[in-house]
Amino acid sequence: MNLSNPFSKGNTAEIYIVDAKIVKLFKEYLPRTESLYEAKKQHFAYSNGLDVPKIHDITEVNGRQAIVMEYIEGQPIGELLLNDPQLVEHYFTICVNAQINMHNTIVESGSLELMTQKLKRQINLVEILSEQQKHVLLKRLNTITFEPRLCHGDFHPFNLLMNKDKVTIIDWVDASAGDIRADVYRSYLLISQLSLDFAELYLNIYCQIAKLSREEVLQWAPIIAGARLAENVPSENKDLLLEIVNKSINE
Repeated sequence: MNLSNPFSKGNTAEIYIVDAKIVKLFKEYLPRTESLYEAKKQHFAYSNGLDVPKIHDITEVNGRQAIVMEYIEGQPIGELLLNDPQLVEHYFTICVNAQINMHNTIVESGSLELMTQKLKRQINLVEILSEQQKHVLLKRLNTITFEPRLCHGDFHPFNLLMNKDKVTIIDWVDASAGDIRADVYRSYLLISQLSLDFAELYLNIYCQIAKLSREEVLQWAPIIAGARLAENVPSENKDLLLEIVNKSINE
């Protein structure tokens, strides 16, 4: 397989278009199971009838693991709304409806990693959190009950491709079986990096359509913010995440 210039680059992989297919080529430092791990999640979503790129193959290219998947025509909704901010409510409503549709998928035991397991692992890895802070976060996590649903874990407008009326969800590496309210707060946190006003609007639209209260979603704030610290995203405001954690713990 001959690869030329990547279509896009991320922290963990490069994306190429080859023979009208997408090739996701993973970085060398990642575990050798990374491609299979992500492909399994994406296939689960696809097999449950969601608009998700079909997996064609899991292979190696130049010694690096790769996923070959269906190429989807479309433009990221994030780009569409930035190009026309007056339509942000329209585009967010489309995103919310796609997220609710995904959240309607019940995950049977053993099909996907549990969100709680992932969050516990992440929180325990965060060096800048004290043992007391971790204890409080983990204790809160253990008190929240929910029915395991399909959660994307990285659901934001730039991971939704729109072509006419069809919306396709991409980038499933962080998917899990978890609480939809946690998944919505994660979206809120990610969108707030673009604009806090946008994040508030997104949360309000989701709660209105799904008939949830803001309080149900915001109970996840310190847990998701604390776990996010483990990801070491260069563009992330760590001080803000710590502020969210400390504010909730001190209330």
